[in-house]
Amino acid sequence: MSGGDHLDFEIRPNLAPVGAAERTALLANPGFGRIFTDHMVTVRYADGKGWYDHRVEARAPIAVDPASAVLHYAQEIFEGLKAYRLDDGGVAMFRPDANATRFAQSAQRMAMPALPSEVFLQSLTEIIKIDNDWIPPGEEGSLYLRPFAYASEVFLGVRPALEYLYLVIASPVGPYFSGGVKPVSVWVSPDFTRAAPGGTGAAKCGGNYAAGLSAQAEAIEHGCDQVVYLDAVQRKYVDELGGMNVFFVLDDGTLVTPPLTGTILPGITRDSVIKLAGRAGRRVEERSVSFDEWRDGAKSGRVREAFACGTAAVITPIGTVKTPDDEFQVADGSSGDVTMGLRKELVDIQRGRAADPFGWVHRVL
Repeated sequence: MSGGDHLDFEIRPNLAPVGAAERTALLANPGFGRIFTDHMVTVRYADGKGWYDHRVEARAPIAVDPASAVLHYAQEIFEGLKAYRLDDGGVAMFRPDANATRFAQSAQRMAMPALPSEVFLQSLTEIIKIDNDWIPPGEEGSLYLRPFAYASEVFLGVRPALEYLYLVIASPVGPYFSGGVKPVSVWVSPDFTRAAPGGTGAAKCGGNYAAGLSAQAEAIEHGCDQVVYLDAVQRKYVDELGGMNVFFVLDDGTLVTPPLTGTILPGITRDSVIKLAGRAGRRVEERSVSFDEWRDGAKSGRVREAFACGTAAVITPIGTVKTPDDEFQVADGSSGDVTMGLRKELVDIQRGRAADPFGWVHRVL
């Protein structure tokens, strides 16, 4: 990269920020993804110039030309991670370097220029520093960070764009699922698949999620919280949920999760669970799991627990599983000791309450 890969960010404070009293009222019950902080980060890219014009400025609408490439050819990627208030009053992120790596990998798959990791990390640090008063109080409160980039070139033609805009916005959030941590119900989609081999399943791009909205709506119509996808080739093996990876806990304590073969997102929480379980001496298998194995194992007791994991929901137990022809519960629909134990361990590390054996916590303040 040429241009301003290492330039300092120009800080342009919001001249009309939300007042302290109004902010406190908003943070009492922030929900998820509905409230936003006072600032955003912007960095521009042009072919031959590289990344330039690094700014922290007031959050505001962005001008998008009707011929912007992203609107026609969907060159867009994003990430999601959180900043947490530590017990000592400081603020930290969890594994932002892993998000930086995945952001670059998504860019490569979508034929976009990779943002240097140091710029990615600094952009997160800058918005946390200026907007850390927006972190909600309480056990489930955090500041959700959304870095994203899109093709901003004004051009109609099927080729990689020559201009891009990178942004970071921040949203104070509470629990991803309303009502706190409890077993969720999932719908196994009989018709829709998430991604096929050779596709964009391993990239974190908006098109993957847009393609899943019909399946998610179908899940809700059947009284479920989330959709589960089967593989696109044989329609036999479990891939992942609509926005989360999945794990199964066997009766001997073994953890099993579908392998990274290019059709599912390489989740950072997924990787963290594998490392924590391995450190504790628990056996972890990355292998294909058929839906029949899940259903029959749940009914026989071989599959004792199942859980979904991701940045937004952390670790969430799966209770009821529905298909057009069947319905069953995992471990009688209870949360599960292994699931909740892993969740507590991970949350305690994220919030600085437990030892950080892998150096995952990145302190900002």
